[in-house]
Amino acid sequence: MALIILMVTDLNLLRLLQLVSPGLPIGMYSYSQGLESAVEDGWIANAEDTKEWLTGTMKTGFAHIDLPILDRLYSAWENDNLELVKYWSQLLIAYRETSELRLEDRHSGQALARLLVSLDFEEMQNWSRHTEATLAGIFSFIAVKWQIPKQQILIGYCWSWLENQVLCAVKLVPLGQVAGQRLLIDLAAEIPALVTLALTCEDNNIGGSAFSLALASCRHEMQYSRLFRS
Repeated sequence: MALIILMVTDLNLLRLLQLVSPGLPIGMYSYSQGLESAVEDGWIANAEDTKEWLTGTMKTGFAHIDLPILDRLYSAWENDNLELVKYWSQLLIAYRETSELRLEDRHSGQALARLLVSLDFEEMQNWSRHTEATLAGIFSFIAVKWQIPKQQILIGYCWSWLENQVLCAVKLVPLGQVAGQRLLIDLAAEIPALVTLALTCEDNNIGGSAFSLALASCRHEMQYSRLFRS
């Protein structure tokens, strides 16, 4: 019996690694979430600036918005409550302060839904063009289907975002590969505490604003020459 439990746990871990992999074909590599504009405007010029920017974004955005809502989306899928899935997805989109951040969330969510349809999850067909599709919403759906524990899915989701942002910074600042790995080591140490905070967050405490991120995203929408979609 112990061997069977270990095998299931190992499979859950492998499924999580698949979901958070940069190789997942949903186009996350094409988004910088305002980081490109922040570099262009001279707000971020080195590894220390990058660390400060990403730390602030994780602690204001992810800890108080993305992760608590991901927690609730997971529970909604567990209970097959589509009304709550739509509610929390709508709220997540409402917290996106610029049009390109809203489009990123919708496009990446729809892309993941299309991938899952190709992997025989036909119930995702309607979400592949759904205006209320979000990455967190579809991510939590497949996490429930693959029986990945909630706490682990929140950790993986935050790690996936962080890794993508560091990879963007390596290209844009630019940073060396070693500097990028140091950033991942330092910033990943913050993730467990942020997940614990998110899991204890009450509904009326969800929310936050990162003014610099919103401003950078607005400026990026008008940036003449750029590598990233947002």
